[in-house]
Amino acid sequence: MVVWITGLSAAGKSTLCQAVYRLMKPMLPTLVTLDGDAVRAVMGHDLGHAERDRRTQLARLQHLAKLLAEQELCVLVAVLYSHPDALAWNRANLPGYFEVYLRASLDTVMARDPRGLYAKAVRGLMPDVVGIDIPWHEPRHPDLVFDMDHAPSPDDMAVQVASAQPRLSGLLDAGAGRRAAGGI
Repeated sequence: MVVWITGLSAAGKSTLCQAVYRLMKPMLPTLVTLDGDAVRAVMGHDLGHAERDRRTQLARLQHLAKLLAEQELCVLVAVLYSHPDALAWNRANLPGYFEVYLRASLDTVMARDPRGLYAKAVRGLMPDVVGIDIPWHEPRHPDLVFDMDHAPSPDDMAVQVASAQPRLSGLLDAGAGRRAAGGI
């Protein structure tokens, strides 16, 4: 199973991924995360941020997710770049693929901008920012969409992700039953 969380930079992908992980890990020991920034760091920052490099980074995440899922691990992926061809490949090749789109306006992500990427891009100090000078490709067929301009808390969103994804939903229901019976 692969849960693929995508959205613009500062939309909340990593935060949601961490919230789902905290919620589900006690019930699903095989749960792992792949965060685009963390994978970039592990690979030695050998790629830039131009669109060609972003496609390479995306392919790395796709193939890592596939490798892990084929070993019966449950994979949460937080990734920025979402080209339609790549998302179609995901649906065709990743076991139990479930796509979550964090839809956020540029105004919202620019207001959050924790790393100052958008501010630098607007001032011409940073090239290759998705949504500014690299096109953002909005996912066409996500399984779940959150409006990040008016989003609930990450913990509430995590429950919604777990409730909507069939494998996680069964575990969430079973965990609630055990808690109610005093077993957890």
